[in-house]
Amino acid sequence: MIPFVFIAFIVLTVISACVVLWSNNVLYAAFSLLLTFFGIAALYVLVGADFIAITQLLVYVGGILVLLLFGVMLTNQNGNKENGKNDIIGTNTNRFIGFAVALGLFSLLFYAFAKTNFIDIQSNLFESIESFSTTQNIGVLLMTDFVLPFEVSGVLLMATLIGAAYLSSKTKV
Repeated sequence: MIPFVFIAFIVLTVISACVVLWSNNVLYAAFSLLLTFFGIAALYVLVGADFIAITQLLVYVGGILVLLLFGVMLTNQNGNKENGKNDIIGTNTNRFIGFAVALGLFSLLFYAFAKTNFIDIQSNLFESIESFSTTQNIGVLLMTDFVLPFEVSGVLLMATLIGAAYLSSKTKV
């Protein structure tokens, strides 16, 4: 059952990513990107990387994609005004270059996929998903062994936010 679900999420992710690439409507591309992010998070869950899956949902879906959708919806003023529609239509000018890069990456990934020995990996993969959770181990490590780098990165991110707020303010102190 799990390999069927895995293949279903792969198909969902690839199809929605293709819609992102070939859609001329920015809003449709953003909603397809939502499906792509959910598909990738589901793939992370199926391979046992639950912390990365939750991070994917919180950061990309919860932050970046919502910001992108609000940006598209709030700035939808210069769109196509034919027949009362107000759509943002993008033009794809570098399709050949994008296709060549995608084909190169696909061939590299296919080569790595062909050379990998999946017999050893597949035997214990699906049995160990239910019994192993990475979230607790990462939390314990962040609060014990890596507490100083964790706190320093928090202070650095706070300084970045304060600097961004200062640079974007109209009144400089």
